[in-house]
Amino acid sequence: MLTFGVWAVSPATVTGLALGVGPHLPLLLAAALMAASVAGLWVLPAGWAADGPDGPERRGERVGRGASRLRVLARAWPVYVTGAAGLSLLALAELVLPALLEQRGIAVGWAGPLLTVMSVSSAIGAFLYGLRSWPGRLRTRSVVLMAGMSAAVAAVALIPGAPGIAAALAVAGLLQSGAMLTRNLSLREVLPPDALAAGYSVMYAAVGAGYAATGSLAGALLPLAAPSTAILAGVALTLVLTSVGWWGEIRAGRSAPGAGTAVPLGAAAGAEGAPVGGGGDPERRL
Repeated sequence: MLTFGVWAVSPATVTGLALGVGPHLPLLLAAALMAASVAGLWVLPAGWAADGPDGPERRGERVGRGASRLRVLARAWPVYVTGAAGLSLLALAELVLPALLEQRGIAVGWAGPLLTVMSVSSAIGAFLYGLRSWPGRLRTRSVVLMAGMSAAVAAVALIPGAPGIAAALAVAGLLQSGAMLTRNLSLREVLPPDALAAGYSVMYAAVGAGYAATGSLAGALLPLAAPSTAILAGVALTLVLTSVGWWGEIRAGRSAPGAGTAVPLGAAAGAEGAPVGGGGDPERRL
């Protein structure tokens, strides 16, 4: 919620400062805020120990015992692919929306408020997702959320008016936060606790690559096609990445011990910062 709250304030702030004061001011403000945050890093409390020497083992496997760290991280490749697909849609909304508004005859200045609508909706979605337990496996929920988000972004490309675009972006934002949370939970399930830091680093790199790839595709298409066509092409790429990630998770689940057993969701997700423990099927514990 904090992340999407910041995202909600940022587009309107950037648009207002850039158009009302000067185009250089948003970059200067961002640099000042990043510099100020450095001081906050020194006052953070000590983190939780990921796993003690006698902590739980996952499928009899720990980093450094029978498998290299690289092999352990590579095991989570479907989660990385789906994570990259999730932010690909955000790239479409952020980068192509001004050109789409111009195509529709809508003032480009509305891009900031429209993206704010999406971010506020994402913050609400993150809160709603955490209120209760949801049925189904993590990978199934992720695919459903990604498919719904893709449909909403495709609707943005097809709807002619600003109110309809705002409504579609709100739906996309509502589903986006849930999709991101399922990816983070899936990564915690696939990797042992002492590989999570490295795993999240790979995840962020994959997400950035997905953002860059979709943005580059849309940018390359804009001189050749309408903005709406560029968005639809990006949605198609996102669906391909989502399908590949889903196939990889199904394949990995079939090869894992106890993969055929599923337990309904409960409150087993645990507190933030604490490993989600237990053995057997990775998705049984959520």
